[in-house]
Amino acid sequence: MSRRRQATRRPVNKDAKFQSALVSKLVNTIMRGGNKSTAQRIVYRAFDRISEKNPASNPIEILQRAVDNAKPRIETKPRRVGGATYQVPLEVPSDRQAALALRWLVDFADARKGAPMSDALALEIMEAYQGQGNAIRKRDDVHKMAQANKAFAHFRW
Repeated sequence: MSRRRQATRRPVNKDAKFQSALVSKLVNTIMRGGNKSTAQRIVYRAFDRISEKNPASNPIEILQRAVDNAKPRIETKPRRVGGATYQVPLEVPSDRQAALALRWLVDFADARKGAPMSDALALEIMEAYQGQGNAIRKRDDVHKMAQANKAFAHFRW
């Protein structure tokens, strides 16, 4: 671990279209190589697809519920104790919970082949909103791993 000073958290600028920090984080998670306008186009098209399928609901609220459903509450981190490495279950900080949920949504949408990224992202968000899909399965796997290693919880510090 670094002995230098702790990095300061910078505030996330809100999204220009929806005035939402969560949408801005999603755009930044999708962005590759600094192509922010391309990432924004993907997110906005995904929101258009979501609002086509659910005209009565707000796509921002659907995204918020999907991220809340995909957030991991507990995860394992490796700790070295006496020459052995143990997977120690730890509670996940709230900012990391949201970052992991968004990353899983984007990664599993990117893994869907044969569909444009905006359609795949819309499908992944809708599945997470309904409590199913790959991001929810990943969260459950992380929780199962933490539950299986509960015996090593006394190694946390």
